[in-house]
Formats: sequence, C-alpha cells, structure tokens
Amino acid sequence: MPGSTVRKRNTSRMCGAVALAAGASLVLAACGSTKDTGASGSGGGDGTGRVGVVLPLLTSPFWQSYNDYVPKMAKSEGVDAMKTVNSNSDPSQQITDINNQLNQGVQGLVVAPLDSAAIEAGLDQAERKGVPVVAVDVAPDKGKVAMVVRANNVAYGEKACRYLGEHITSGKVVQIMGDLASVNGRDRSEAFRACVKKNFPKLKVLEIPAKWESDTAASKLDTLLNANPDIKGIYMQAGGVYLAPTLQTLKSKGMLKKTGQKGHIAIVSNDGIPQEFDAIRKGEIDATVSQPAD
Repeated sequence: MPGSTVRKRNTSRMCGAVALAAGASLVLAACGSTKDTGASGSGGGDGTGRVGVVLPLLTSPFWQSYNDYVPKMAKSEGVDAMKTVNSNSDPSQQITDINNQLNQGVQGLVVAPLDSAAIEAGLDQAERKGVPVVAVDVAPDKGKVAMVVRANNVAYGEKACRYLGEHITSGKVVQIMGDLASVNGRDRSEAFRACVKKNFPKLKVLEIPAKWESDTAASKLDTLLNANPDIKGIYMQAGGVYLAPTLQTLKSKGMLKKTGQKGHIAIVSNDGIPQEFDAIRKGEIDATVSQPAD
C-alpha cells in the first residue's frame, strides 16, 4: 500500500561514521607497527596519519550519500581522510586503487569491496605494509581486515520475501539480484530464495543476476517479462541502481500500475533512498527495506 515502508536499522545506518572513527583509532594503533619499515612511530610522530577511502562506485544514490558523509565524519572525528577513490565497479581497478593509496603512505584504509574474493590481493598488500583495513558494506571472503562494518543482508532478503509473501498469495515473483561475487548479493539472494521456499510455497521465484548494473537489470527484466507477462511481484536488491530501470521497463510495457489498480505488480526494494520513498508515495512501488548510508 502507498506510504508503507519496511525498515531495517542497524550498523549500516552509521556505516560511514563507524568506519572513519575506526580508521582513526586504527591509524593511532598502527603508527609504529608496519612490517615493511619496522620503524616504531614512523609515518607521523604525533600518532596521526592519513586514511584512504576506496568505494566501489559513485553513480548510485546510496554511494553518493555515503561519499557525501565521509568528509563530514572525518572532520568530526579529526581524521585526515584523503579524497575518496572511485573504483568504477571494476574489481581489478579496486586493487590498483588500494595499491596507489598504500604507495601514497596512508596509515589506514576504509574499503568497500566490489568482489569478496578478489579483494584478497589488495588486503594482502595492506597487511604486508602493516596498514590496517576497515571493510565496509561487504565482508571479504579472505584476507586480513581489522574490522568489518556491514548490515545484516540475510535479514534484508528475508524481510523482502515476507513482504511479498504476505501481499501475494500465489504466482511468479522476480528477484533482481546483485553481484553474486559479493557476499551481500549472495546473502540477499539466498535468504530471499530460502524464505519463499519455506514460508510461501505457492510463489515461484524467477531470478535476474544483474551485478548491481542498471543496464543489465533493464535488459534482463525486459526479456523476462516478455516470457512471463504474468509476474506478480519484484524484489530489487538495490534501489539505488535498480529502481529507475525497473520502473522505466515496466512503464514501456504498459505494466506500471499504481497500488490499488488492477494489474499492479507489488515491488519491494532495498536501500531506503529518497527516490524510493518518492516512488512509494506515488504508488509505483510498495515498500523498501531501509539501509540509509547517511
């Protein structure tokens, strides 16, 4: 129904704050513990140092919001944060970005991994230099980090499942998945799938692996709707990248019906960005599992 939202508030809400505060404390602790130099107290005799911030992309409202928050929190915590590095959704580029930050002498890193497995190479480089890393949003599969600050993505998938299951008695539902190379994408996908199977057996789950890419989501959703025009529900795992292409695709096919109208496709999203709330007010989507980055 219009105006309803599903909210999940946990460590993700203050992700930027916690990560930068953690980065500051880690810098203080690590000033004299680098493996390469072995120099106690080197790199900043007053116990302070620069913190690098490496984000996966800056084209989604979620990460734009996070990036806007970085300098504010850095100033509040007295952290010398370098300008945010944008890895442009490229896991290989992210490793290069980490190495560049290390070569510039950062004494702490805040990194949001694009690929939970591939990030190991960058984490190993940081460990060799004795630079502590705080992973945010996504936990690495391997590699040493001092701290992981992330949301309960299993809960996100389960909440989306329950919302759709309680509003749709039977039929086909689609989950537009994130990148399955990311633990967040896997957690949300597996949780949604398992929840539907256990609690709502009359629903049939169709899946679109979209890798957090809006163009991929739009193209694959268009193809899926051509073959399955009787879709009754959609779960978007990231409203920041999937909201606009999903609504545009439905509109182009004459399938975007407002809540309460005959033929309305129930849609639940994930992020809690202003664009989602606006879509809820308009009756275009039904709910969002909120994960605000600010």
